[in-house]
Order: sequence, then C-alpha cells, then structure tokens
Amino acid sequence: MKILIINGPNINFLGIREPGIYGDDSYEKLESQIKKKASETGMEYDIFQSNHEGDIIDRLQKAYNDKIDGIIINPGGLTHTSVSLHDAIKSVSPIPVIEVHISNVSAREDFRRISLTAPACIGQISGFGIRGYLYALEELITLKD
Repeated sequence: MKILIINGPNINFLGIREPGIYGDDSYEKLESQIKKKASETGMEYDIFQSNHEGDIIDRLQKAYNDKIDGIIINPGGLTHTSVSLHDAIKSVSPIPVIEVHISNVSAREDFRRISLTAPACIGQISGFGIRGYLYALEELITLKD
C-alpha cells in the first residue's frame, strides 16, 4: 500500500507556530510517527510539504499517475480559500483522500469553520493534534482491506 501525506502552508513550522493552538510537537516528530506507523504496517509512504498552492496541486496530480493508494492532506490555510485545491482533490478520484487538521477548526474563528476542500475528501479528522494523521493512516488501511 502506497500512501502520500501532503502538508500545506506553515505545517513545516509545527512546534514553532502558535504552540497553544497547534501543540509543541515538531514537524520532525510528525514525520517520525508516520515513519514508525508505516514500518509497523508495511506501507510505503511519501511526505510532501509546500507553502505554495500550485506545488500542492502538482503533487496531487502526480499521485494519480504514481498509482498512490491513499492520500492524507492537511491543506493548512488553503482549506478555507482554495477552489483549485478542491478541484485537484476531486480530479484524483478514485484515490481516497482524508483531510486532517491538527487543531479543532470547528472551535476556532468563523472563517476556519468552512472547508472548501473537505467536500472533495472522503472524510475529515480534526482536533487530535498530530495523532490525527495516524488515525487517517488507520482509516486508509481499513479502506484497502
């Protein structure tokens, strides 16, 4: 099973940016936990992070050609603004895509409660810190079985 994890703007600043909201865990810790989970389950994975919308869209399209089995995406602030990212997620169907957010976006500012990208995904996990990525990995494994 091949999984792609895509992280959008500012996710590379985990542990630095607003730790009261996003926690103290670093981006390196996130990568380490994903590596451990992949090792335990025998899955192949790739982690991609970009602060640029077009790069994220290009990576989604590449995933289709690479025959990726599932995608986990944290679009960061693009969640609330990007119709293009929504369309790119839809375009890679039938690859299942799960949206993950570290913070509970529903409990934050009004503008964060609206996700333009979630309707293009099979589901959304929000508010569990970096553990949300592990929950999404488990779900993708379950879907594949």
